[in-house]
Amino acid sequence: MKNKLNQEYKQNISVKDANLWYGDFQALKGVCMEVPEKQVTAFIGPSGCGKSTFLKCFNRMNDLVPGCRIEGDFKIGDIDVYGKIDVNELRKNVGMVFQKPNPFPMSVYDNIAYGPRTFGITKRALLDEIVETSLKASAMWEELKDRLNKSALGLSGGQQQRLCIARALAVKPKILLMDEPTSALDPISTGKIEELCDELKKDMTIVIVTHNMQQATRISDKTGFFLLGELIEFGNTDDIFYDPKDERTERYITGRFG
Repeated sequence: MKNKLNQEYKQNISVKDANLWYGDFQALKGVCMEVPEKQVTAFIGPSGCGKSTFLKCFNRMNDLVPGCRIEGDFKIGDIDVYGKIDVNELRKNVGMVFQKPNPFPMSVYDNIAYGPRTFGITKRALLDEIVETSLKASAMWEELKDRLNKSALGLSGGQQQRLCIARALAVKPKILLMDEPTSALDPISTGKIEELCDELKKDMTIVIVTHNMQQATRISDKTGFFLLGELIEFGNTDDIFYDPKDERTERYITGRFG
């Protein structure tokens, strides 16, 4: 069953009539969206508007939140995200990088090998290859090839975040979710991750939540603007920023919001 599921995972996401409640509070209201494959899609909007909540629906991270209730149709390709599926397999195919770098308290090598080992890969030669490939994909091989056995906790914040991206890449996801991955980083580290997104989208779909509107214009192909749990506008990034259809979108991106 696992192999069958793995073969069926595609790289596009389709959402219809998504509603989500935390207890009595409705955090998402009737959200519909088609996320295209092998592009970068950005979610923007003020704090608390539902961006991160919506993002976490794609790999069922909200399952871990007590009192969370979800309605609607979430599909990755033809797979029903909230149907009877192997959630571990889902999260293998839909990886996630969080706002705060969260390397495991172990070596650089073991951080990256953790996922493949979880899915049954034990041969050292194969793990070596995965570690090298993942670090190269996250543009870190030259920086870390002589530090593979050192603790990941000794890396800088920017390096830790790129290591977390490499760790996510190690299990070869089809989709990568990024929840404000550069908000705690300096401009140079931010630039490296933005360049990385541009490179990675050749092989996978990337969905990123960002408060940095300049970042959205630099790296995303599509942008969705959220407000109070609703998706106000979604389309090509240039259209959203330079020719928005909704007055609320225009007010937000020009700083006249509120």
